[in-house]
Amino acid sequence: MTERKPPGVNFESFVDRQIRQATARGEFEELPGFGKPLASLDAPYDDLWWVKEKMHREGFAVLPPALALRKEAEDALEAALAARTERQARTVLTEINDKIRAALRMPPPGPPLGLTEFDVDAVLGTWRASHPDSA
Repeated sequence: MTERKPPGVNFESFVDRQIRQATARGEFEELPGFGKPLASLDAPYDDLWWVKEKMHREGFAVLPPALALRKEAEDALEAALAARTERQARTVLTEINDKIRAALRMPPPGPPLGLTEFDVDAVLGTWRASHPDSA
């Protein structure tokens, strides 16, 4: 909208006219998310929702790298224990161990890492105990 509100015209009627004209030109038909429900309609209101959404879209981490790796390690352990096969569990553990090993060689900025590599055999032993039908 590049047009300025003419003097003496009610602001609301000016805006309504602009919207009506844009609708008639079809400018609202191909917008992303058109016809879909709002994702966070039932979520509690958050003053910084747009900041968090923008950071997520741009790939910015909210946590410092060391804490993000700790969180990723926790998630990887849960994923390994919930894996359907032993091979999947081993793959998840191997990938996170590679990341932990790299972080131990060159610590990321932020708080101390406080991580050690997972003992793959011990975790797989726990996985086998919780999946007796996989043997």
